[in-house]
Amino acid sequence: MKKLSSTQWIAISMVVGILLGWLFPASGYPALYVAAKATSAVFLRMIKSLIVPLLFSTLVVGIAGHGDDMKKVGRLAFRAILYFEIVTTIALFLGLGAVNLVRPGDGIDLSTASVDKAAELAQNKVTFAGVIEHMVPQSFFEAATHNEVLQIVFFAILFSVGLSRVQGRPKQVMLDFMGSLSEVMFKFTGLVMAFAPFGIGAAIAVTVGTSGLVVLKSLGMLVLTLYGTLVVFILAVLIPIALLARIPVRRFWSYIKEPWLIAFSTASSEAALPRAMEQLEKFGLPKRIIAFVLPTGYSFNLDGSTLYLAIASVFAAQAGRVPMTFGQQLLMMLTLMLTSKGVAAVPRASLVILSGALTMFGLPLEAVAVILGVDAVMDMARTSINLVGNCLATAVMARWEGEFPDNPPAETAA
Repeated sequence: MKKLSSTQWIAISMVVGILLGWLFPASGYPALYVAAKATSAVFLRMIKSLIVPLLFSTLVVGIAGHGDDMKKVGRLAFRAILYFEIVTTIALFLGLGAVNLVRPGDGIDLSTASVDKAAELAQNKVTFAGVIEHMVPQSFFEAATHNEVLQIVFFAILFSVGLSRVQGRPKQVMLDFMGSLSEVMFKFTGLVMAFAPFGIGAAIAVTVGTSGLVVLKSLGMLVLTLYGTLVVFILAVLIPIALLARIPVRRFWSYIKEPWLIAFSTASSEAALPRAMEQLEKFGLPKRIIAFVLPTGYSFNLDGSTLYLAIASVFAAQAGRVPMTFGQQLLMMLTLMLTSKGVAAVPRASLVILSGALTMFGLPLEAVAVILGVDAVMDMARTSINLVGNCLATAVMARWEGEFPDNPPAETAA
């Protein structure tokens, strides 16, 4: 048993969690459900507790500790945003093509669906101007308290620029402190990951025990459309990008498969972030690129979520028997492209964006109420693809910056 890697333990825990959730549903075994939910919550809280110090210290050391050329930071930011926009646009149009081809909304009855929850989500309007304003923290401690990743990145960059202009002992003391904090937090991550199989197994059990496997029957075509399109996105977009950037795909996957499993099983990007940062550093990517691109991508490079939004929005039109021209669909895709940026910290962000878009285009909010039944299953897929896409973006940026390792080490069993 000791020879099993942490990835294998997580895979085993997922299978056990599915069986527990199926055999002991929440409605029939409330005590077991409460225990599983508490175990999952403890794991996620442990993860969240280390994100801010790990991210902040790594980014400061990566930027301020490697030269005073701030042009590199600006160049990296421009290249990353450009890459994010291109890939997420491809994801949107791939989703649009798939939902028009498969038409999973045909035959869905919305007459019995309640719009209460959907209307509540639609009230949380997200605007592009609001996203830009939200990027800037009014207090570092407030941002840290709420785990506002994008705000932490913004503050860390400004802090690093200021630190790079300081000379002598004060700068060195701060860099030594941040370097020590970064090392400690990576060890902390290792300790938390030892608890991961229990937390992840419990999270899967809660999802299956609450929603059940039977919920997939009525909306199976929608779920299959999303999963199938995400597979096509990987094969037709992500893998070719990796090959063009001369990234060894199999070796790269050996490093990110464990963070991918964590993201898939918990449906939480935050849960996978610390482990993803650690694994990419082991892969040989520079700290400054990892610490900037990976968390920023969580706000601007949500490949899985944008593809999901394209499918879900047109699904609502199909289910509501609302004809939409190709031009109207393109306009809706443009709206989704703008409003889906920087909302990773919004609870159930994808559903908030979807509800707002449906309201804007006069589409039935009842579709959101229907989607809620299988949203947990779809959230697992889109979150895990968000993670893979951002890990790949980090590697691509390292290659673009000329800092990709010549011979990345092979991953060894943990």
